[in-house]
Amino acid sequence: MTISTTISVTISASLLATASSAIFGDIGRDEARRRAFEELVRPEYQQESLLERLVRIVREFFGGLLDQAPGGVPGGLLALAVIVVLIAALIGLIAWQARKATGGRRAAEGLFGTRERTADEHRQEAGRLAGESRWAEAIRERLRAIARDLEHRAIVAPQPGRTADELAEAAGAELPAFAGRLAGAARLFDDVTYGQRPGSPEDYGTMTALDEDLRAARPAALAGRAHAAPPGTAAP
Repeated sequence: MTISTTISVTISASLLATASSAIFGDIGRDEARRRAFEELVRPEYQQESLLERLVRIVREFFGGLLDQAPGGVPGGLLALAVIVVLIAALIGLIAWQARKATGGRRAAEGLFGTRERTADEHRQEAGRLAGESRWAEAIRERLRAIARDLEHRAIVAPQPGRTADELAEAAGAELPAFAGRLAGAARLFDDVTYGQRPGSPEDYGTMTALDEDLRAARPAALAGRAHAAPPGTAAP
């Protein structure tokens, strides 16, 4: 369990305890907090997202207490609504902080991370990682190979801190026939780097095919000049 998740679970347990204490006079705050925390960290919920877990817990926790309460609970629905709103606000804050941290990490590392390698070195590393079925890492290295190769061929200008999306935009402008595939490659890079997507052999194959096709591609402006050159005249 991550630090942010632990904090959110603890705060959520306190909020649930407050609401249950207000609704049910015979349940002390400490006992309510203990029950709520135990419910929040049950193993069967660990594969769910934080939002899914909290929604489920709120529903089941208060549903069980309401079933146990004799004669109904005046004001119970209002208290439940208030606590759900508070938990939703907490989740929103955590999500905003996570996005902010991710954005800062992207800006600091850029596409290439902290190591300088040539395109061929990135390809070799990608092949090694793919051989070990480390697909997410292999996909990252293959897009880095694409970026280095495009820079080496002066199709895009070197840019420190460039992101995958910025690479796709710059390269797509010079190679419009590849714009859609480059944008898809950038999304895949972001998904396996920041979105916890594990990657797959198919994803790696897609990135590898793009790399190979791009190596034979020519910028639109240069291709147009070659097409317009008189017969027997080499394009500059």
